[in-house]
Amino acid sequence: MATDTGERTKRRQGGTAWGTPAVAAAVLTGVVALYISLVAFGNITDFDSNQQFVRHVLAMDTTFKDEDLMWRAVESRALQDAAYVAIIAWETLAALVLIAGTVLWIAGLRGHGDDFARARAVSTAGLLMLMLLFGGGFIGIGGEWFAMWQSEDWNGLDAAIRVVTLCGIALLVVHLPFAGRRPGGAHPARSGDADG
Repeated sequence: MATDTGERTKRRQGGTAWGTPAVAAAVLTGVVALYISLVAFGNITDFDSNQQFVRHVLAMDTTFKDEDLMWRAVESRALQDAAYVAIIAWETLAALVLIAGTVLWIAGLRGHGDDFARARAVSTAGLLMLMLLFGGGFIGIGGEWFAMWQSEDWNGLDAAIRVVTLCGIALLVVHLPFAGRRPGGAHPARSGDADG
Protein backbone atom coordinates (compact mmCIF):
# COMPACT_ATOMS: atom_id res chain seq x y z
CA MET A 1 0.00 0.00 0.00
CA ALA A 2 2.71 2.45 1.03
CA THR A 3 4.68 1.55 -2.08
CA ASP A 4 1.71 2.36 -4.34
CA THR A 5 1.27 5.72 -2.60
CA GLY A 6 4.99 6.46 -3.04
CA GLU A 7 4.80 5.53 -6.73
CA ARG A 8 1.83 7.84 -7.30
CA THR A 9 3.49 10.71 -5.41
CA LYS A 10 6.72 10.27 -7.36
CA ARG A 11 4.83 10.25 -10.68
CA ARG A 12 2.94 13.42 -9.76
CA GLN A 13 6.25 15.12 -9.00
CA GLY A 14 7.51 14.19 -12.48
CA GLY A 15 10.21 11.71 -11.43
CA THR A 16 10.67 7.96 -11.69
CA ALA A 17 10.44 5.76 -8.61
CA TRP A 18 13.45 3.77 -7.43
CA GLY A 19 13.33 0.08 -8.26
CA THR A 20 12.03 0.58 -11.81
CA PRO A 21 13.72 -0.85 -14.91
CA ALA A 22 14.70 2.69 -15.98
CA VAL A 23 16.64 3.16 -12.75
CA ALA A 24 18.25 -0.26 -13.17
CA ALA A 25 19.25 0.66 -16.74
CA ALA A 26 20.77 3.93 -15.53
CA VAL A 27 22.73 2.22 -12.76
CA LEU A 28 24.02 -0.59 -14.98
CA THR A 29 25.03 1.86 -17.71
CA GLY A 30 26.80 3.95 -15.08
CA VAL A 31 28.59 0.93 -13.60
CA VAL A 32 29.88 -0.16 -17.00
CA ALA A 33 30.87 3.45 -17.79
CA LEU A 34 32.84 3.63 -14.54
CA TYR A 35 34.51 0.29 -15.17
CA ILE A 36 35.66 1.00 -18.72
CA SER A 37 36.71 4.55 -17.76
CA LEU A 38 39.00 3.08 -15.09
CA VAL A 39 40.31 0.47 -17.53
CA ALA A 40 41.13 3.14 -20.12
CA PHE A 41 42.65 5.41 -17.46
CA GLY A 42 44.79 2.55 -16.18
CA ASN A 43 45.98 1.66 -19.67
CA ILE A 44 46.92 5.28 -20.34
CA THR A 45 48.64 5.97 -17.01
CA ASP A 46 50.27 2.52 -16.68
CA PHE A 47 50.87 1.98 -20.37
CA ASP A 48 53.53 -0.71 -20.01
CA SER A 49 51.56 -3.30 -18.00
CA ASN A 50 48.95 -4.17 -20.58
CA GLN A 51 51.30 -3.32 -23.45
CA GLN A 52 53.24 -6.44 -22.46
CA PHE A 53 50.00 -8.43 -22.42
CA VAL A 54 49.10 -7.33 -25.96
CA ARG A 55 52.63 -7.98 -27.21
CA HIS A 56 52.71 -11.52 -25.83
CA VAL A 57 49.24 -12.40 -27.10
CA LEU A 58 49.99 -11.13 -30.61
CA ALA A 59 53.46 -12.72 -30.67
CA MET A 60 51.96 -16.03 -29.48
CA ASP A 61 55.21 -16.66 -27.61
CA THR A 62 53.59 -18.37 -24.62
CA THR A 63 51.25 -20.68 -26.58
CA PHE A 64 51.94 -24.31 -27.47
CA LYS A 65 53.84 -22.97 -30.52
CA ASP A 66 52.14 -25.35 -32.93
CA GLU A 67 53.70 -24.72 -36.35
CA ASP A 68 50.24 -24.89 -37.93
CA LEU A 69 49.25 -21.81 -35.90
CA MET A 70 52.45 -19.80 -35.48
CA TRP A 71 52.14 -18.22 -38.93
CA ARG A 72 49.42 -16.07 -37.34
CA ALA A 73 51.82 -14.45 -34.88
CA VAL A 74 52.46 -10.72 -35.17
CA GLU A 75 56.05 -10.12 -34.12
CA SER A 76 56.39 -6.51 -35.23
CA ARG A 77 56.60 -4.29 -32.15
CA ALA A 78 55.18 -1.40 -34.17
CA LEU A 79 52.07 -3.40 -35.13
CA GLN A 80 51.69 -4.73 -31.59
CA ASP A 81 51.87 -1.22 -30.15
CA ALA A 82 49.49 0.14 -32.82
CA ALA A 83 46.97 -2.55 -31.83
CA TYR A 84 47.36 -1.61 -28.16
CA VAL A 85 46.85 2.11 -28.85
CA ALA A 86 43.76 1.26 -30.94
CA ILE A 87 42.38 -0.78 -28.02
CA ILE A 88 42.91 2.12 -25.61
CA ALA A 89 41.29 4.58 -28.04
CA TRP A 90 38.27 2.26 -28.44
CA GLU A 91 37.96 1.83 -24.65
CA THR A 92 38.15 5.59 -24.16
CA LEU A 93 35.52 6.27 -26.81
CA ALA A 94 33.23 3.59 -25.34
CA ALA A 95 33.69 5.14 -21.88
CA LEU A 96 32.68 8.57 -23.19
CA VAL A 97 29.63 7.14 -24.97
CA LEU A 98 28.54 5.29 -21.81
CA ILE A 99 29.07 8.37 -19.65
CA ALA A 100 26.82 10.28 -22.06
CA GLY A 101 24.28 7.44 -21.85
CA THR A 102 24.36 7.60 -18.06
CA VAL A 103 23.81 11.37 -18.12
CA LEU A 104 20.84 10.91 -20.46
CA TRP A 105 19.32 8.25 -18.18
CA ILE A 106 19.69 10.54 -15.18
CA ALA A 107 18.13 13.45 -17.09
CA GLY A 108 15.20 11.22 -18.08
CA LEU A 109 14.77 9.99 -14.52
CA ARG A 110 14.73 13.56 -13.22
CA GLY A 111 12.13 14.56 -15.77
CA HIS A 112 14.48 16.74 -17.82
CA GLY A 113 14.51 14.55 -20.90
CA ASP A 114 11.77 13.97 -23.46
CA ASP A 115 11.91 10.23 -22.90
CA PHE A 116 14.37 7.39 -22.47
CA ALA A 117 14.82 6.68 -26.18
CA ARG A 118 18.07 8.67 -26.51
CA ALA A 119 19.46 7.19 -23.30
CA ARG A 120 18.64 3.71 -24.57
CA ALA A 121 20.19 4.36 -27.99
CA VAL A 122 23.41 5.90 -26.63
CA SER A 123 23.79 3.22 -23.94
CA THR A 124 23.24 0.51 -26.53
CA ALA A 125 25.96 1.96 -28.75
CA GLY A 126 28.47 2.05 -25.89
CA LEU A 127 27.62 -1.43 -24.67
CA LEU A 128 27.87 -2.86 -28.18
CA MET A 129 31.27 -1.19 -28.58
CA LEU A 130 32.46 -3.14 -25.54
CA MET A 131 30.85 -6.36 -26.78
CA LEU A 132 32.80 -5.93 -30.01
CA LEU A 133 36.08 -5.23 -28.21
CA PHE A 134 35.87 -7.88 -25.50
CA GLY A 135 33.77 -10.47 -27.35
CA GLY A 136 35.04 -10.08 -30.89
CA GLY A 137 38.50 -8.74 -30.07
CA PHE A 138 39.64 -10.52 -26.92
CA ILE A 139 37.57 -13.72 -26.99
CA GLY A 140 37.35 -14.22 -30.76
CA ILE A 141 40.55 -12.80 -32.19
CA GLY A 142 42.81 -12.97 -29.13
CA GLY A 143 41.42 -16.20 -27.71
CA GLU A 144 41.04 -18.19 -30.89
CA TRP A 145 43.01 -16.60 -33.72
CA PHE A 146 46.07 -15.89 -31.54
CA ALA A 147 45.42 -18.95 -29.32
CA MET A 148 45.45 -16.92 -26.10
CA TRP A 149 43.60 -19.80 -24.42
CA GLN A 150 46.83 -21.82 -24.60
CA SER A 151 48.81 -19.35 -22.50
CA GLU A 152 49.01 -19.76 -18.74
CA ASP A 153 50.71 -16.38 -18.29
CA TRP A 154 48.97 -14.07 -20.80
CA ASN A 155 45.36 -15.24 -20.89
CA GLY A 156 42.68 -12.55 -20.62
CA LEU A 157 39.71 -14.74 -21.48
CA ASP A 158 38.20 -14.79 -17.98
CA ALA A 159 38.28 -10.99 -17.74
CA ALA A 160 36.84 -10.66 -21.25
CA ILE A 161 34.01 -13.07 -20.44
CA ARG A 162 33.17 -11.05 -17.31
CA VAL A 163 32.92 -7.84 -19.36
CA VAL A 164 30.84 -9.48 -22.10
CA THR A 165 28.51 -10.94 -19.45
CA LEU A 166 28.12 -7.60 -17.66
CA CYS A 167 27.47 -5.79 -20.96
CA GLY A 168 24.99 -8.46 -22.04
CA ILE A 169 23.04 -8.11 -18.80
CA ALA A 170 23.13 -4.32 -19.12
CA LEU A 171 21.86 -4.53 -22.71
CA LEU A 172 18.97 -6.75 -21.64
CA VAL A 173 17.98 -4.35 -18.86
CA VAL A 174 18.35 -1.29 -21.10
CA HIS A 175 15.92 -2.91 -23.54
CA LEU A 176 13.34 -4.06 -21.01
CA PRO A 177 9.90 -2.64 -21.70
CA PHE A 178 9.15 0.12 -19.23
CA ALA A 179 7.17 3.32 -19.07
CA GLY A 180 9.05 6.19 -20.61
CA ARG A 181 8.26 9.86 -20.57
CA ARG A 182 6.65 11.67 -23.48
CA PRO A 183 6.81 15.43 -23.89
CA GLY A 184 4.19 16.93 -21.59
CA GLY A 185 4.74 14.32 -18.88
CA ALA A 186 2.41 11.58 -20.19
CA HIS A 187 3.47 8.08 -19.19
CA PRO A 188 2.89 5.47 -21.91
CA ALA A 189 2.08 1.90 -20.93
CA ARG A 190 5.12 0.38 -22.64
CA SER A 191 8.55 1.52 -23.71
CA GLY A 192 7.71 0.77 -27.34
CA ASP A 193 5.09 3.51 -27.16
CA ALA A 194 7.65 6.02 -25.91
CA ASP A 195 10.48 4.97 -28.16
CA GLY A 196 8.62 4.77 -31.44
